[in-house]
Amino acid sequence: MTIRLVTFDALHTLVTPRLPIYVQYSQIFAPYLGVLEPGLLKQSFKVALTQVQKKNPAYQGDSGAEGWWSEVIKRTAIGAGANPQAVDSSLPQIVPSLMERFSSRQGYKLFHDSLPVLRRLQQMNIRTALISNTDTRMLSVLKDLEIAPYLDSVILSEAVGIEKPDAKIFQLALASSMKTELVPMEMQDGVHIGDELESDYRGARAAGMHALLLRRAGPEGDGERKEEGENLEGVQVVNDLWEVVKWVERQTT
Repeated sequence: MTIRLVTFDALHTLVTPRLPIYVQYSQIFAPYLGVLEPGLLKQSFKVALTQVQKKNPAYQGDSGAEGWWSEVIKRTAIGAGANPQAVDSSLPQIVPSLMERFSSRQGYKLFHDSLPVLRRLQQMNIRTALISNTDTRMLSVLKDLEIAPYLDSVILSEAVGIEKPDAKIFQLALASSMKTELVPMEMQDGVHIGDELESDYRGARAAGMHALLLRRAGPEGDGERKEEGENLEGVQVVNDLWEVVKWVERQTT
């Protein structure tokens, strides 16, 4: 077996918030809504995000990603105890500020191993791609963090209208990465890495790819999507991206 394609999730895999998301929300909220209790804000964001994702997957809706995130932001603030009238009156200022922040290195940073590992895979002549359930601002983030040149293709759910774990999004990544390949690739020629058991690991496996579940040690792993009571029996887990390189090397020797 030879691995010819490595695909990555974005958030909590290659990139992570520069500060916790609820902290960055609090900084933008404060001039308009006052200081909201951090614990409530953290929980409220998680609930709001889950609700809106379920209601409008892949950023569907009449107002696009900005309208989608406006609903998340509104629900987050009100759920954390902000005055609903104050929220409604300040959304025209809050939403653009948060949208801009999370379009660049102002909101995100790379993990220490992201760029070195992408460079190493490139040296190994292995194709790389990003598959993310995010909106198209992630393109700006990747460029600003200077890793876009190391990704052969970028598949974002807002742009393609489907989300992981749908097999079609993994198939799109393979097809996009294969355009310049002389020898066709099959799904089993690729491995996907991400932090979500259902969307990343099981989604990729169901699509016919290999998969590795990322579980970083210490504070770096705090943002990962870990479900309470999740069963990792039989799941291939890596603790950093260098372990991905080692896994790929073992498959090709």
